[in-house]
Amino acid sequence: MAVTKSGKTLAEVIHKAIDDSVITNAEYEEILALASQDAIIDRHEKILLAELNNMIADQTIKRVR
Repeated sequence: MAVTKSGKTLAEVIHKAIDDSVITNAEYEEILALASQDAIIDRHEKILLAELNNMIADQTIKRVR
């Protein structure tokens, strides 16, 4: 699977949230904007977003205001 430039940027932002164990609404919105910036959410980006949402759902990452 080829990783795009936007996919690499998205991964960096998501890894920051993982390292912090917290994600703000602004950071979450930034992640969504990055994913859709090029109008195409590729397979790699979908996987990253799914993993992020799973971590939020199981509270590995806490979503705060």
